[in-house]
This record gives sequence, C-alpha cells and structure tokens, in this order.
Amino acid sequence: MELFDVYSLFDVTPVRARGCKVWDDKGTEYLDLYGGHAVISVGHCHPHYVEALTRQAGRIGFYSNSVRNPLQEELARRIGVASGYEDYSLFLDNSGAESNENALKLASFHTGRDRVVAFRKSFHGRTSGAVAVTDNPAIVSPFNANHKVTFCELGDLAAVEAALLGGDVAAVIIEGIQGCGGINIPTAGFMQELSALCRKYGTVLVLDEVQSGYGRTGKFFAHQWTGIRPDIITMGKGIANGFPCGGILISPEFMARKSMLGTTFGGNYLACACALAVLDIIEDEGLMANALACGDYLLDSLSSCHPERSDCHPEPSSCHPERSEGSPAITSIRGRGLMIGIEFNGPIAELRRKLLYERHIFTGVAGTNIVRLLPPLCLTKEDCDYFLSNFAELTEI
Repeated sequence: MELFDVYSLFDVTPVRARGCKVWDDKGTEYLDLYGGHAVISVGHCHPHYVEALTRQAGRIGFYSNSVRNPLQEELARRIGVASGYEDYSLFLDNSGAESNENALKLASFHTGRDRVVAFRKSFHGRTSGAVAVTDNPAIVSPFNANHKVTFCELGDLAAVEAALLGGDVAAVIIEGIQGCGGINIPTAGFMQELSALCRKYGTVLVLDEVQSGYGRTGKFFAHQWTGIRPDIITMGKGIANGFPCGGILISPEFMARKSMLGTTFGGNYLACACALAVLDIIEDEGLMANALACGDYLLDSLSSCHPERSDCHPEPSSCHPERSEGSPAITSIRGRGLMIGIEFNGPIAELRRKLLYERHIFTGVAGTNIVRLLPPLCLTKEDCDYFLSNFAELTEI
C-alpha cells in the first residue's frame, strides 16, 4: 500500500527537534519559522511538555467521555483564567476544523437558523461545514457545497447587514487574523461594528482563533486587541503543541443539553496533559510577551527597509510613517506578534526553496506570493536576526 498522494512535499525528513530548531536525517539543522502551520506553540520537545505527556501516558491514556476526567475540569479552569473568559464554558474536541464544526452546529441549535456568513479569503478547515465556510472552491466538493453560506468582503459591514436582514443567519464566522488568506487583520472598528450587528439581529458571532489564538499575537486571542467578546471562540493548533486537540469557548447565554455535542477522543487524558503543560510554559516563560516583542522586532526590522509597505498594525497609532521607496519586490508587510505576512509582487516559490535548502529556514506561504511566518512563541532575537540577515541577502534588501 502507498500513501494517498495529496500533499506537496519538500525533500526534508525531520527526525529531531528542540525549541525553534529541527534536524533532518542527514544532521542538518533548520530554523523553524512555521511551526508546522502554527501548531508548535511553546517549542519542539520542551522538557516540561515531554515530561507531562510521558507521565500521563504511564498512568492512563484514554477513556471515553462517559466518565469524569478531572484533567478536563482543570484545563477549563486554566484556559478561563489565561484568556479572561472565566464565565464561559469549554467543550473539547480534536482539531480546529472540528472546533469550527461544533461552533456552527451549536449556533444553529441556539438560533434555529441554517445560514452562515463568512468572509472572502477565509480558511476554517476541511471538514464538511468548515470547508463550506472556507473561501477556496478548489477544496469544496459538491457534497460540501450545499450548505447555506454567504461570503462577504472583509470589512464590508453593509454586505454583512444585508445578509443578516434575511433573518436566517445562525452565525457569522471570522478569523481573529486571516492566516491562509494572507495575514489579513480586521480593524478594531470593523470587529466592534460586526459584533454590534450580530447582537442586533440575534446572530451568533464565532471567532475562529485556531491559528491566531493561544498567545500568538501577544494577547491570548487576537480578537482581544479589538475589545469585543464573541459568543463562541474556536481553538486548535497551538493548544497542545502538536498533540491533536481543539476546543470551543461558549458564552453563558448558551444552554447545554445532553448529547447536543459529542466526541470520542476529544478531551482525552493525553491531550489534556499536553494542553495543561502548554499553559504552564506560556505562563512560566512569559511567551505571550515574547511573541509580541519578537514580532514587533521582526516587523520593525522588515518595515525599516520598506516603510511604505508596512501594514503591520491596522490601528493608526501603531503604523509606521511613510518614508522613501524600498525594494519593488515587496508590496506589503503585515502582522501582529508572531503571525506575519510578507507579500511580494510575484511568485515566491524560488525564494522559499532557497530559504529552506540553502539557508535552512522553514517558512510558510499564503497563495503564491506571500511568505508566512508562524514560529514557536519561544523564538529569540538571535533567531530573528538569523532570518533577517538571510532574508535580506536573498531578497537584496
């Protein structure tokens, strides 16, 4: 039997990792500025994380959600404190896509409605409902295409309200920062008006923080920069540093009933042990503050070469002033914390190939022309400088 060939693979075979570094089967060391799609939050193989997982595996690894699991209760308490959502409830599942499925299902139960408003350039996952609200026709099958979804341009409040006027919209789903769409940051004003519209029309606001949450932007969730409190918040990726885990935070306005949501593996002992260890490390090592500091350093360093391309903070008080023309290759630099996009005026496949094979730096991509950086939150200034110097040489900054 062979693997089903759906992934475009780089010819690199990682066999060992620690912190922000990865080593392949030939002993070559790489700087990981992508974290496996923002999954590695606290660094590869952190000793506390490894010890917590190993210890729990030696006690009990799994039982179904038909018995009490004190680790789930402790994780709910800890996430509530860390995020500032202590009055919300937690439902645990296995991935970001599953979290978004559960959020939309819960919104439909709550409102009795069946339509969802989503945004252009969005990505919410590959399962049936999650992919239906993802703006990428190439990965939406005919089976997925029958969901009732209205797509609006990010920032277009009039279009959102026009959709809500129909009275059939269960949820509006939006990413804290669009990741796969190119690191697009909704403004605080837009988010505040969007929240108000959802309240006005009795529609559930779902904040997809799968990629932008868990401290990546310097706050626990990216939407917390905008001063809103959504009805449901979805999580995944960095929540357990590589162990499959996801979850949703649910406003106290929602009433639970038995069996309305469910999962076999969600919230298992191993996932909870990993997620608790991640919170320990984030708190003990100040990783949210580090993410913001390193992110600002990267953005400022990149923008100092291209001030007229800087779009790194959407609020006027944070923007860099315009200066002289920089390299014509880069058209935009944007991001917050350690979620950064560097947009070019042409394809970047060759640039990423050189970064990986010649400079041994892992990066991500959005579309064909945006370098995406999603490193572990334990990134250091030395790591940043290594990237910046190599990036400058390859792009002739």
